[in-house]
Amino acid sequence: MGVNLTKGGNASMGSLQKFVVGMGWDTNESDSGGAFDLDASAFMLQASGKALSESHFIYFNNLKSPEGCVEHTGDNLDGAGDGDDESIKIDLSKLPSGCESITFVVTIHDAESRRQNFGQVRNAFVRIYDPSTNEEILKYDLGEDYSIETAVEFGSLYLKDGQWKFKAIGAGFAGGLQKFVDKFI
Repeated sequence: MGVNLTKGGNASMGSLQKFVVGMGWDTNESDSGGAFDLDASAFMLQASGKALSESHFIYFNNLKSPEGCVEHTGDNLDGAGDGDDESIKIDLSKLPSGCESITFVVTIHDAESRRQNFGQVRNAFVRIYDPSTNEEILKYDLGEDYSIETAVEFGSLYLKDGQWKFKAIGAGFAGGLQKFVDKFI
């Protein structure tokens, strides 16, 4: 059994080099009458908090980092089904020098025009598991109500004293994906 994190909590990744960050959610479709398209993204960041380059922003239109160390498994357009809705594979052994953290965000595609927000999303979570054993290493359930937010920073992998750790963040923002692009690139 993995570690269950609460907002602000941290967990060490130990010696694990290859793992998957799975993110999932359910939506209340009756709230807006339209389908929801939530998108997971990852930003590979320097110590300054800025992306190494634009190609180190991994999302539905750029599925793999140049080094192949961060790979999005593809866009789920409707979030149907149980379990992870979108996943990002990580191989820490291939990370380029200068990468100090990887931040994971989820945004609602076309949220403004569809009149959607994270207040209409429930059961949102981020988890990390070992793909070779399917053992869950950690999980963070975002139990908060985000009534106006269209983007949520789920969590971040970060390097501290030579060890990789994960921090549960759960910070919501208005502004969708562009908010994070402006912040990190």
